[in-house]
Amino acid sequence: MTRRQVLGAAAAGAVGAVLGGIAGPLIVPPLLGTGSAPEGSSNVYPFLGPHQAGIATPVQDHLHFAAFDMADGATRADVETLLRDWSYAAFRMTQGLAVSATGAVDGDPQVPPDDTGEALDLPVSGLTVTIGLGAGLFEKGGVDRFGLGDRRPPALERLPPFVGDALKTDWSHGDLCLQVCADDPQVAVHAVRNLARIAFGRAAIRWSQMGFGRTSKTTTAQQTPRNLMGFKDGTNNILAEDRAALDEFVWVADRDQPAWLAGGSYLVVRKIEMLIEAWDRVRLAEQETIFGRTKRAGAPLSGGGEFTVPDFGAHAGDAPVIDGAAHVRLAHPSNNGGTRILRRGYNYVDGNNPYGRLDAGLLFISYQRSIEQFVALQKALSSDLLNEYIRHVGSAVFVVPRGASAGGFVGETLFG
Repeated sequence: MTRRQVLGAAAAGAVGAVLGGIAGPLIVPPLLGTGSAPEGSSNVYPFLGPHQAGIATPVQDHLHFAAFDMADGATRADVETLLRDWSYAAFRMTQGLAVSATGAVDGDPQVPPDDTGEALDLPVSGLTVTIGLGAGLFEKGGVDRFGLGDRRPPALERLPPFVGDALKTDWSHGDLCLQVCADDPQVAVHAVRNLARIAFGRAAIRWSQMGFGRTSKTTTAQQTPRNLMGFKDGTNNILAEDRAALDEFVWVADRDQPAWLAGGSYLVVRKIEMLIEAWDRVRLAEQETIFGRTKRAGAPLSGGGEFTVPDFGAHAGDAPVIDGAAHVRLAHPSNNGGTRILRRGYNYVDGNNPYGRLDAGLLFISYQRSIEQFVALQKALSSDLLNEYIRHVGSAVFVVPRGASAGGFVGETLFG
């Protein structure tokens, strides 16, 4: 069933929105009240729930990530109504509907349509929209612009400098963010395009990045994907089926501070440029030494299969089988006090740089209960053999509030 067919079937029960102003509450259209999939498509994920979709949801094939800055002169009411409007439109799009009841073709023909229409005949494609809040929403340049400073999570700070950082402000930070994932890139672009239209006058895109070829998995049903260096990535990622690990390492608990963030998570985004041409000239044996895994199967060099626990004590003569600075050794929980994070990264290729080399790499995305989890792991990677072939060029940190409930919106607890 296409979006247009779903829209036609559900129009009678849908609640209208005034885009660019205060949208209606998230009253669930009767047809899609449970967030179940429309006929002919199994890739529909509920927008409502205790946690936002797009975190432990099965990782889709494509990403469009966008960071926004609030406009000069914007007010606290603008922040609240934007989050409400985004939640309403995101709810509709993730359930196969246009951004409003009139959508792309059913409104007044003498005015621009609410929906841009490029996804009219496309399936929902597992679309998820995840909304994050940056530090600038609470304080920027020493100014509490929106009267939210006293509700700022203490851990919501810019990351400390790390070895290998070559950060560019054009690829860093933001007051708000949208992580939009789908199995069809046009569906993802459609969502960001329309949400950016809704934000007009209140917020504008600071930077954005499209990604393809997920570099992690979040369910046991998914195979471990490969990054642009050809190696399997995220073998030991936290999976949706492991609820204990999600509670321990991903979701902010009720006892954590601030209380309004309970059920949410901390989001770290790092744009990592890969020196592809240099990597491609490295011998296979050396590539495997750098990662500490075989390229074919992703098995640790100490033996076994992909999911075999690496034996960091194994030696060949006097030398460890897995190099002391191999990526798998430095990143492994057993060498980091048991610290884990949930990864949802994507490959990217943005054409060629001015030197004629591929502008390519990884948009690293991770979710964690505390920023300290990421900081600890990144510090552990300071001597990583892989650092010779990568550069961190972008960095941003956001808090991701809990999911919306019927009648509410993402971020509602911030204003309570």
